[in-house]
Amino acid sequence: MILVRTWREPKCFYRGEGNDMEILDRTVAPEIRQIEHFTIDTPVCHRMRNGIPLHIIQAGDEDVVRFDLLIKGGQWEQTRPLQAMFTNRMLREGTYTFTSAQIAEKLDYYGSWLDLSSSVNYGFVTLYSLNKYFSQTLEILASMVKEPVFPEKELSVVTESNKLQFLVNSEKVEVITRKQLNRSLFGEAHPLGKYAKAEDYDNIHGCDLKEFYHRFYRSNNASIYISGKVTSEIISCIERLFGNEEWGDVSMKGEQLFFTPQPDSRKRVFIERENAMQSSLKMGGFSINRQHSDYHKLRVLITLFGGYFGSRLMSNIREEKGYTYGIGANLVCYPEEGVLVISTEAANEYINQIIEEVYKEIDILALEKVSDEELNMVKNYMLGDMCRSYENAFSLSEAWIFIETSGLDNCYFEESLNAIRSITPLEIQALAQEYLRKEDLIEIIAGKKSAGNI
Repeated sequence: MILVRTWREPKCFYRGEGNDMEILDRTVAPEIRQIEHFTIDTPVCHRMRNGIPLHIIQAGDEDVVRFDLLIKGGQWEQTRPLQAMFTNRMLREGTYTFTSAQIAEKLDYYGSWLDLSSSVNYGFVTLYSLNKYFSQTLEILASMVKEPVFPEKELSVVTESNKLQFLVNSEKVEVITRKQLNRSLFGEAHPLGKYAKAEDYDNIHGCDLKEFYHRFYRSNNASIYISGKVTSEIISCIERLFGNEEWGDVSMKGEQLFFTPQPDSRKRVFIERENAMQSSLKMGGFSINRQHSDYHKLRVLITLFGGYFGSRLMSNIREEKGYTYGIGANLVCYPEEGVLVISTEAANEYINQIIEEVYKEIDILALEKVSDEELNMVKNYMLGDMCRSYENAFSLSEAWIFIETSGLDNCYFEESLNAIRSITPLEIQALAQEYLRKEDLIEIIAGKKSAGNI
């Protein structure tokens, strides 16, 4: 039985001047009760006249909304490094109607906040706006999305700024190991193992961005989410600016691309950084993705293993041994593959001991059943995290965007809850034997060379 703490407060009385005052007795722990069901509000969805699905999440009392435009197409589909990222990023740098300065000034004047980002397979345009200025801000956003000009002058400024940040990040040992892990797993010809180099920032041009924009930024390749205190006027504004007519080259058709990983045969890869104060360690290997029937229960195992502050890895390697300030494990899901990643940073001389302890914890999980007490603690943590993650309109929007971009169905959250509630110590042990295999993990280390890390 899964139990979580809930505030059904014990009461006591304090006699002050005048009437008795009822206060909480903070010395008594709250009651524990079981979570019976977990549901989150489902968006109301309808297709606008041009076919774009509009997902409406009506929640919250404040006069503010979040608008999300999703464009299917990202790093997976680009034909040259940085193409997807800069196509998205340059939308705010000028249109046929507004200059980049006008866009910035107007959004600032209306108190709006704009975020442009891209992922492996999507581009995102996110706008936070006060309700009373939503029409004005969406006019600007519509111009950005439907008539960008990708000016070369502004592109050179943006790429130079990003290049400088890239050069700084390239010296960080955590960044080095993260990139090398994917290169070692997927190969440098694979989209997930191919990373930009410094010279790529000098060789990206407006014509490259226009080509990517032409292929993917179109009404029949988009979806929209609106969340917050959504009024009929806001919906009408979205339909007028984004939903009445087709936009972009709708004659383009999406093409599903497939790539085969070409893993490195080396068990350990060491990358020397002489000036590094400490080493970064990443251990990783292929695992299952979110569509697999074992995924939800495997998440419980990975959380117990290294997914929260009380995990096995943290208790052993941080609390008991003192080798590191933090170590964690998680499942990273890509379009066609899942990857188990274990990450930490530590003094150079401790890296080999950390690796040994990670393997020791894997052995223990495969050989011994976890206690009911420890498993219940993990379950309660995960259930509490689920509840905290979907407590307002904007986090609900994030949740349903996650469902769409991950190719999942609407019962994902209920299935996750059921898996957490029902998993047993025997299942944890069986999953560890099947999915936590030491021979499948490769070790990537970046740092100063020492006897402890080579």
